[in-house]
Amino acid sequence: MGGPVFYKQIRIGKDLKPFKIYKFRSMKTNRKELDSNLTHDEMVTKVGKFIRRTSIDELPQIINILKGEMAFIGPRPWIEEYYKWFDDNQKRRSEVLPGLSGLAQVMGRNGLSINDKIKYDVEYVDTMNFKLDLKIWHETLKTIFCGQEAEISENGIKDEIEELKQNRIAKKKPIKVSA
Repeated sequence: MGGPVFYKQIRIGKDLKPFKIYKFRSMKTNRKELDSNLTHDEMVTKVGKFIRRTSIDELPQIINILKGEMAFIGPRPWIEEYYKWFDDNQKRRSEVLPGLSGLAQVMGRNGLSINDKIKYDVEYVDTMNFKLDLKIWHETLKTIFCGQEAEISENGIKDEIEELKQNRIAKKKPIKVSA
């Protein structure tokens, strides 16, 4: 594909500490292509589509696991922008190490709303145990071998952040009481 093999990005980990996550790069890096008006899907290479569909792009995160920044199972690490709009309960998802896979991923992956993903992440924090981890691992393997897409587009990320922002703003509005 040309360009670097690894893609590195800052994500938020346990105790809200940022760390650099590693993935196999799946998008084009040619500046001319980036500057054109290609859609997110057009930016993904042919190999990139395969490694995303099979979740192979996530394998370099074993480096993060070895460094103690991630676990095999736990809430997926998200970019910092999400956390700006979390309430205190939603931030609880960072009380544990982020994982390669988690409860939200096996309950619906990117078919879930952002609020449902967070709900499952907090539920995992509240109920985590070895039996649940085994169940999540088993379901993750089934999902991978069924070839379900795991990615979310840039627009999806922007939409999720906007939804979080609107939820946060709505929670801060005073409640009107009828007279």
